[in-house]
Amino acid sequence: MPASSDRLAACAAEWELRLGDPFSGATQSLAVPGTLPDGTEVVLKLQFPHRESEHEADALAEWNGDGAVRLLAHDPDRNALLLERCVPGTPLSRAGVESALDVLIELLPRLWKPVGEPFRTLAEEAAWWVSYLPEQWEDAGRPFERRLLDAAIEVLETLPGTQGETVLVHQDLHGDNVLRAEREPWLVIDPKPLAGEREFALAPIVRSGELGTGRRAVLYRLDRLTAELGLDRERARLWTVGQTIAWGIGSGASEHHLDVVRCLLGGPGETTLMPP
Repeated sequence: MPASSDRLAACAAEWELRLGDPFSGATQSLAVPGTLPDGTEVVLKLQFPHRESEHEADALAEWNGDGAVRLLAHDPDRNALLLERCVPGTPLSRAGVESALDVLIELLPRLWKPVGEPFRTLAEEAAWWVSYLPEQWEDAGRPFERRLLDAAIEVLETLPGTQGETVLVHQDLHGDNVLRAEREPWLVIDPKPLAGEREFALAPIVRSGELGTGRRAVLYRLDRLTAELGLDRERARLWTVGQTIAWGIGSGASEHHLDVVRCLLGGPGETTLMPP
């Protein structure tokens, strides 16, 4: 893959872009604001090859702007996406807990499109996580208690075979991946797509620290999301345990994420429908 500067220059020429300074904070891509010849504000996104974002362009094409940013063009040879820009681009995480949950509850059903290929299935992803998690946990110096790892592996081995309808799920849908926009009040960005059941899609929101930390806040998000979306609370609880541990070891699990798993393992019947 050519260096980022070469790719930027080639994409700018291909799409006749006037580019600004890159956005900060991206770790798996380079996102740069740009302007088309007609004045349209866009974002040029150069992906760094990564399993989770492999089919980002396909997901955006499937959504076709319905609750998510529009894919304007795609250059697969350069791993480059030309995207609608969200203006002003304020993240949903700044809107407050109740407002953020209101928005997410409205957006999620719009994202759940029935899909098949080319998306990787949740069952395939869960099996892949199980294949390396014990070794990775050992290599990382056993960074948390074994019972959390064992619980996650049990979830990832048992839940995939009993899933409901398979839909397109954004497995990293948290408050910083939904931005204030003009075409719609809020638009989803940065999909890491899988084909799986709806309950799995709640995991990143339930563990989302920007929407509150501590047991009461975590259980409140779980309860409100499952109640208002008509989803199975127990499956959502267990998927959050499984994915949070699967995503946490290699990147260095934060204490907040570990605390989320600990509180979710406190018992399937625990509930709090009062705001935190």
